[in-house]
Amino acid sequence: MPSFNQFMKMTFYGQFVAGEDHMAIRPLIQKNQAFGVGSVLDYSVEEDISQEEAEQKEMEYASEDYREKKYKAHKQFGDRRGGVTGARTYFYANEAKCDQHMETFIKCIKASGGSSMDGFSAVKMTALGRPQFLLQFSEVLVKWRRFFTFLASQQGKDGMEALEQRLELKQLQESLTKLGAEGDFSGWFSGRKEECSGTIDVLDWNSLIDDRTKISDLLVVPNVELGKLEPLLETFTVEEERQMKRMLQRMDVLVKHANENGVRLMVDAEQTYFQPAISRLTLEMQRIYNREKPVIFNTYQCYLKEAFDNVTMDVELSRREGWHFAAKLVRGAYMYQERERAEEIGYEDPINPDYESTNRMYHRCLDYVLDEIALSGNANVMVASHNEDTVKHTLRRMNELGLVPTDNKVYFGQLLGMCDQISFPLGQAGFPVYKYVPYGPVNEVMPYLSRRAQENRGFMRGAQKERDLLWQELKRRLASGELLYRPAY
Repeated sequence: MPSFNQFMKMTFYGQFVAGEDHMAIRPLIQKNQAFGVGSVLDYSVEEDISQEEAEQKEMEYASEDYREKKYKAHKQFGDRRGGVTGARTYFYANEAKCDQHMETFIKCIKASGGSSMDGFSAVKMTALGRPQFLLQFSEVLVKWRRFFTFLASQQGKDGMEALEQRLELKQLQESLTKLGAEGDFSGWFSGRKEECSGTIDVLDWNSLIDDRTKISDLLVVPNVELGKLEPLLETFTVEEERQMKRMLQRMDVLVKHANENGVRLMVDAEQTYFQPAISRLTLEMQRIYNREKPVIFNTYQCYLKEAFDNVTMDVELSRREGWHFAAKLVRGAYMYQERERAEEIGYEDPINPDYESTNRMYHRCLDYVLDEIALSGNANVMVASHNEDTVKHTLRRMNELGLVPTDNKVYFGQLLGMCDQISFPLGQAGFPVYKYVPYGPVNEVMPYLSRRAQENRGFMRGAQKERDLLWQELKRRLASGELLYRPAY
């Protein structure tokens, strides 16, 4: 085993993993920092469990059949590692295990604070609570949003951008009364200080969820099969409220440690059937902790058809409520699994049809956030991409908008061991750039590394430019007698 570990450290592990613990990773982090490259630390240890065990854990807390099929656990997709390459996966055991995961994240936060200035630490929400709760809460949020879209279409507002859809309160009350609703929607919105225009948008509509305990009679949605309205929170029991509270409490502990150690938290994105709840819980923490500076960053997956709506709505909410919008933009890590699950179970594929449309979505979301940075200075974005065109696009737009690297509002991110020809020139030029840095014992990060190997088979086929650059440098060193040259730092 020691010889295997040593071999891995000299090869694959040494390329993509920084070290075994917070002490071992320091030299690499400090070397990168000397070249202007920061770190997003990610303790990449996973349980090495079988597919059968993963399916059993996922189904153990599965709920009744009255839920929508997208937001139910399905045995054939119980092992959420299937078709996923770069992302870690957590399976729920019990609340004590979630507390252990929280302690692991705290160690990662402390390691980040002790190794570098202005570092990040990665957090995964499925590690901090029961995934079944995330499914249920996601279903609640999606049903409520879908009902708004339905009411907007009744007022002739379909086909518009999410934030452009405004409902006339009088018409809204009439429509809901016809559907059988008994609550005074018009009165509730009219009674709010900020509402005096006689119309509401989707953010106002979503605010009803915030006050769900006081106004449960207003939270009703259509049941298409029964042809009547039913309580939105019928399946959202006291236990779900407890689950939410525990998850937010764990996040609260992590944010406090992050503040103490001068570290920012990066909440990773996950599957679409979890993501509405993950984004909502992240947003709840941003409302509290991003008041003075960006501490918590949410992740937006631009391969999703709804990515632009998600970004624009959260930016607008941050404007209205006066906190710092902070985002990491990625293309997405779950495409094959998402597509297969949607086709197999029978719901709409949430992913953009092709890579080009995902690129357009990425640049559209990015441009919107860059415009907000130029306009208000209250937004922050990490451009997490290995795509050179995207990096060049960002630099060009920053120049057009007068955004300079020292503003520390636009960051760049790439994975450790990949695309150094992008990261290090950016760092040397003074741009805030970060490597996503996995670490952990060799035998415990093997599940992560094996998936990284699968990912890289496809990635390396398109890495001709990187190979050409390495070959040019090797020839230069041979010609100049600098074969063993090491740059000073």
